[in-house]
Amino acid sequence: MKTKLEQAIENSVVKLFSQSPELGQIKNALGAQQTIDTYTAIRAKVTEQKLPDYRPSDYMPVVVGEGAWFEDNLIWKSYNIGDNFEAGIFETGSNLARAPRAETQVEGVRVPRRGWREAVVTNIVEVEQASRTGNWSLIEAKERARYNTWNLGIQKASFLGTTDTALSGLLNQTGVASNTTVVTKKFSSMSATEFAAALGGMLPAYQTRTNYTAMPDTFVMPATDYNGLGSFVDESYGNGKSRLARLKEAFIEITGNAAFEVKPLPYADKANSGLSVDRYVLYRRNDDTSLLFEIPVDFTTGVADTFNGFDYESVAFGQFSSVISLRPLEMLYFDY
Repeated sequence: MKTKLEQAIENSVVKLFSQSPELGQIKNALGAQQTIDTYTAIRAKVTEQKLPDYRPSDYMPVVVGEGAWFEDNLIWKSYNIGDNFEAGIFETGSNLARAPRAETQVEGVRVPRRGWREAVVTNIVEVEQASRTGNWSLIEAKERARYNTWNLGIQKASFLGTTDTALSGLLNQTGVASNTTVVTKKFSSMSATEFAAALGGMLPAYQTRTNYTAMPDTFVMPATDYNGLGSFVDESYGNGKSRLARLKEAFIEITGNAAFEVKPLPYADKANSGLSVDRYVLYRRNDDTSLLFEIPVDFTTGVADTFNGFDYESVAFGQFSSVISLRPLEMLYFDY
């Protein structure tokens, strides 16, 4: 089965070549204009730009393909508001005129969505000139650039939301508290005493926040800090284990969850986030009733077409939502 990118490239190439027979023999498209001679070798393999790949689905529940093109999504939250347990205690023979009642209430939460589109435009001149190099496909490169724009945009939106603040991401949820007393410096630069204090403070702070109703399953930290966790706290601390191993071990031991993960995220670094703080996040990642990111319309491309026989255009489109923390008490930021 072809990927979305492969199908987009095929759609563009087929349409362009089918309407211009003389171009049908071109195996590769546009290349840069260069001066070469008989002593110049051209390497067949093209070096492509590398881009960060931090998939939202590795950090939160992602629902794809539900409710396409609606402007928002309504999610119901249910609460218990009835009488408490002790109101129901009675003694035999006492007045039982009115029994306590169980009641519930619902709250409607609207999650905003945004559409996206971007065009790829080529023309006969570009394709004709591209035939000179034979090792770089203009159409493929443009389609790949557009697909990367979508992936990087969705990636950033899922963690930081949109710049107009209409949509929120994992790292800037409203209603999520920020603790500034437990983590006061990078874990990779902490002394043994500081490291032990941070380990001993995070889960109690989280449990207090949730009123002991939930345990986290994920700890996200700035990538610059994570990358330094291969060192020991000191030679005698933690039986010679690295900081990362000790961090994971502590979370797994206290939560009782062997699948607990400690994950790096460049967007959590203040240099990349615009948050003015390095942000650490302790939360429940594997529960879509607590945290959710929706992509109602995944990246989709139309077939390249022309209105004048010279310019060819295809439009790709998609739709995505704000990340919503449905139980904000089950997420806690640690900032410094």
